[in-house]
Amino acid sequence: MKNFLIAITSIVVLSAAAVAGESGWLHDYEAAKKQAKVEDKPIFINFTGTDWCGWCIKLEKEVFSKKEFQEYAKDHLVLVEVDFPRKKEQSAELKAQNKKLDKQFKIEGYPTLFLLDAEGKKLSGDVGYRKGGPAAYVEHLKELLKK
Repeated sequence: MKNFLIAITSIVVLSAAAVAGESGWLHDYEAAKKQAKVEDKPIFINFTGTDWCGWCIKLEKEVFSKKEFQEYAKDHLVLVEVDFPRKKEQSAELKAQNKKLDKQFKIEGYPTLFLLDAEGKKLSGDVGYRKGGPAAYVEHLKELLKK
């Protein structure tokens, strides 16, 4: 039975990783929570407008797309993107999930980013945009996770 549970858990984690694609950002919040629990990692949730929000696009270009951030995130975080695009198509299911999360976390602007535990409880306030590129961003995340 234990081997069966390990196999099922591995399938869930691998499925979540496949959904994340090359960017590493998951879009399924419940799958991300399961992955965080299995891997014993915090969730880094990003409320964004990928195709219209200037600060979101800047953060993606200056931090999230950089190798230094991606390598740190791969080993230490479960990344979740909660996107509110204006032009990009999304499934009705994804739109409903994102709207629910927006309300749950009381989002007032974009980008809004939090560190969460595997249950979805906030471990930090809004991390937001930070100057200094990926090295400074990673250091800030490390400091927040020490608390």
